[in-house]
Amino acid sequence: MAEVWGEGIDMKFKASILTELNKPLVVDELLIPALDVGQVLVKVHASGICGAQIGEISGAKGPDKWLPHLLGHEGGAEVLEIGPGVTQVKPGDYVVMHWRKGQGIEAKPPRYQWPKYIDGPTVGGGWVTTFNEMAVVSENRLTKISQDIPFAVAALMGCAVTTALGLVNNEAKIKIGESVAVAGCGGVGLNIIQGAALVGANPIIALDICNFKEDQSFAAGATRFTNEIDEVGPVDVFIDCTGDCRVISRAYDLVKPGGRLILVGQPRHGNALNLPYFRNQYCGKTVMDSQGGLTNPNIDIPRYLELFKAGKLSLDQFITHRFTLEQVNEALDMVRSGNAGRVILEMA
Repeated sequence: MAEVWGEGIDMKFKASILTELNKPLVVDELLIPALDVGQVLVKVHASGICGAQIGEISGAKGPDKWLPHLLGHEGGAEVLEIGPGVTQVKPGDYVVMHWRKGQGIEAKPPRYQWPKYIDGPTVGGGWVTTFNEMAVVSENRLTKISQDIPFAVAALMGCAVTTALGLVNNEAKIKIGESVAVAGCGGVGLNIIQGAALVGANPIIALDICNFKEDQSFAAGATRFTNEIDEVGPVDVFIDCTGDCRVISRAYDLVKPGGRLILVGQPRHGNALNLPYFRNQYCGKTVMDSQGGLTNPNIDIPRYLELFKAGKLSLDQFITHRFTLEQVNEALDMVRSGNAGRVILEMA
């Protein structure tokens, strides 16, 4: 068995493990490995659930050669111990766990021993995972924050908020008075709406098949809500968070000449995008995928949190459901239902 770290701390921790695609996650105990160069051991207090995890579980990108492995890429945590070479954080710091690269070392991903299978496979961790009570994380996936920030709010900074606001500023580059439509009003979509309102977009049209999202969309700053994409009308910027190729195809038609179509949601592996009458669309439109809002975590996260503390950025109001780690599969079903904003896992 591999060497373990943890003098004075229980070496075992509970984690949600993806063992097979399209199957429930397995919650079981793993062992903490010794910390290598650039690795940081954290206690995870809260984790968000992103659509990316739903896609991982369902095999949206195709076969998964890394099974079994842990999941999650947005969390709020406390640093317990640091490995050699780490300078950005220290024990006792509160941090945001994020998937975008920040400052510091990019450490090798950890491998966790699974006591149930002494001679079986180890469990992969990636550079950051959050569906677990503890995690060994690469230094450059952590950003220190003040201790007056709730861990659930910190978790939103790992993806939902930073992707959304970065998209508005850095990718879509929305100008005052430009018209915006957002398809898919979950955790990221609602924050895109909020960001578009902050920069003075008008109108801001929220599109979702779930009427549950209507009140939340208006609270975020939408000026109109609809279930039907054909009711959207031409817009300067169309942002798709659904990953549905049928929505993307129609959205392209609805972008004004010279406008932008930004793709946040990821289509399933093998799905084709059909753009009929494409020649008629030669009018300066731009189609681009979002790269996490081109966020620089160490610069942007503190800036956004100052807006939150000043009351200019609403975050916790978009958290609609909270579950324990043991309820992770119920939490995932809630996200799949569409009847939720951001769903949070809270660790014991």
